[in-house]
Amino acid sequence: MVEVLAEARKVLEIEAAGILGLVNSIDENFYHAAKLILQNKGRVIVTGIGKSGIVGRKIVATFCSTGTPALFLHPVEAQHGDLGMVLPTDLVMALSNSGETDELNAILPTLKELGVKIIALTGNPESTLARWADLVINSGVEREACPLGLAPTASTTAMLALGDALAVVLVKMRDFKTCDFQRFHPGGHLGERLKVSLNRVMRTGDQVPLVVTGTLLLDAIKEMDRKHLGATLVVDGDKNLVGIITDGDLRRVLLSYNDVGTVSVDEIMTKNPKRIQAGRSVAEALEVMERHLITVLPIVDENQSLVGVLHLHDLLGQGKIRFSQ
Repeated sequence: MVEVLAEARKVLEIEAAGILGLVNSIDENFYHAAKLILQNKGRVIVTGIGKSGIVGRKIVATFCSTGTPALFLHPVEAQHGDLGMVLPTDLVMALSNSGETDELNAILPTLKELGVKIIALTGNPESTLARWADLVINSGVEREACPLGLAPTASTTAMLALGDALAVVLVKMRDFKTCDFQRFHPGGHLGERLKVSLNRVMRTGDQVPLVVTGTLLLDAIKEMDRKHLGATLVVDGDKNLVGIITDGDLRRVLLSYNDVGTVSVDEIMTKNPKRIQAGRSVAEALEVMERHLITVLPIVDENQSLVGVLHLHDLLGQGKIRFSQ
């Protein structure tokens, strides 16, 4: 037992030393990053993969609950259509300890073409990621707590701490008050808030982008444009959900078909899409979206008839859950 406790204390000491090592390394880049986020007119799009991605999701959650609109973008999904969620008014925060993560670095040129600013959180200021970034915050630590030096431990703790530091600094800079925090946590506790039924947050009626089987693709695109959701659902004559078409599907179609004028939705839709039953909770919907890396989730009744749709932005895009009246 003594050896186990000694090893545990050693891990905590290494991780604490990693965070303390950042105290003196924080420089003007941190200040400029905070100012950039504060002045940003859009959202903070946080992206990373693996352990850095998990840290990124936590940073997004902290930002959202303290007044900074944020979204998480998975780098692999970004390469297959989800880059469409990034707007020129957004700001990207990219996380990678090595700065040489291929999946992440692959999307950097496109992000720059979109005109968005990139803040890099990396332990390697000389990396590929750092060279693409407009600002670099050094999250480097002397060593990992893992005895093999392989599993990200102290490095992810340091990255998480820097994310918290940014969020807290922004609370001060925004003059974010207790009443503001309560507005973003109307249930008093996040756990209570996540128990809310989907019936209170889903889009229904004319808000749902919807076409029937056999519809021409061009008409489906018009429906997507009208509803501003980045997707349209496909139903049969009995309004049973049979498919979905997303912005990513449209990009792939344009690369595969010479003439899209005669293409129907049946030819390109993703059949039997992921869905959730009405009456389930916000927490369950978020779990489905996270597990399958999707941003649009159809909502059906017990007979699989479509009753609504949910977009991740409806829950987290503005830092709060929106409730229907």
